Amino acid sequence: MELESLLQHMVDAKASDVFVVAGLPLSYAVSGRQVRSDSDELSPTDTKGLVEEVYRIAGRDPRPFEESANHDDDFSFALPGVGRFRANVFRQRGSYGAVIRVIPFGLPDPAELNIPEEVLALSRLTKGLVLVTGPAGAGKTTTLACIIDRMNHERQGHIITMEDPIEYVHSHGTCIVTQREVPTDIATYAEALRSAMRESPDVMLLGEMRDPETISTAVTAAEMAQLILSTLHTLSAADTVDRIVDSFPANQQRQIRVQLAMVLEAIVCQQLVPTRDGSMVPAFEIMHSTTAIRNLLREEKAYQIDSVIAASGAKGMRTMDQSLYALVQDGTITKEVALAHSIHHEALERRLEDVR
Repeated sequence: MELESLLQHMVDAKASDVFVVAGLPLSYAVSGRQVRSDSDELSPTDTKGLVEEVYRIAGRDPRPFEESANHDDDFSFALPGVGRFRANVFRQRGSYGAVIRVIPFGLPDPAELNIPEEVLALSRLTKGLVLVTGPAGAGKTTTLACIIDRMNHERQGHIITMEDPIEYVHSHGTCIVTQREVPTDIATYAEALRSAMRESPDVMLLGEMRDPETISTAVTAAEMAQLILSTLHTLSAADTVDRIVDSFPANQQRQIRVQLAMVLEAIVCQQLVPTRDGSMVPAFEIMHSTTAIRNLLREEKAYQIDSVIAASGAKGMRTMDQSLYALVQDGTITKEVALAHSIHHEALERRLEDVR
């Protein structure tokens, strides 16, 4: 099967990822489940040919990857009338491999994806730092795309996105939307942020806060009355705060805690969990920075954030375990799934004992 036909089939099958790995037939993931095609197992020659085909479709020169000491490459490309794709090309056991993420044309529908209004309402913020966190493949980029799209139709301003690579393409709505790809359009996230602050931004989306330099630049930008949106790979609000603080040397951690207490507006943690009908549904933890939360940040008591969130449902907050509990109550997921994805396993298990 030609690569274009394969990618069309993946889009039609609502696949999320395509795996090109020697020793296996072409495989793909649908709703978190792995499906192996009935084609022959791929040889190293086959995978090299498919990787070269990916580069051809993307209009990229494969030589920098072949000659790179990093031995991997990450980029996006589009097939007209089919969709957009994000490719990660790598080497394994001396052969080429690739994982291709499927990104259908158009922007996602938050209603279809069960993204709650409390998350979309973050589009009304005008300054500060908003973080969307979760494991790889949990839909963080999709959630941010929905928030940006809401902004792009309900307010005016200049939205600058900095991504590696660009996944969702935003047209100009009521806002001007500038999208820069790292490293194609600019070398690094930190450099992109510094450049963006000279481009009259109202909102900046940073694909990922990867290192202390990028985090520090993002926090500084948020202090300058800009709205900064970004991601981290953490599972709870408390873990997110600790991850940011721990990325700095000990002599700088007090300063970053004080800065976070001033600029952090919200943390949304999400993960995808399997439903009873075999699909996937997101579970969310939502934290807004109230006075109590800011005090905990300043006082180095991030471990108490979970308790404040749990008691602040009237303010639009919820913990991850509360979200999982609600999904069990309405019959969407099983108790076993909820416990497997819980943050506080024993406490949730006690609550679930009363759910039929």
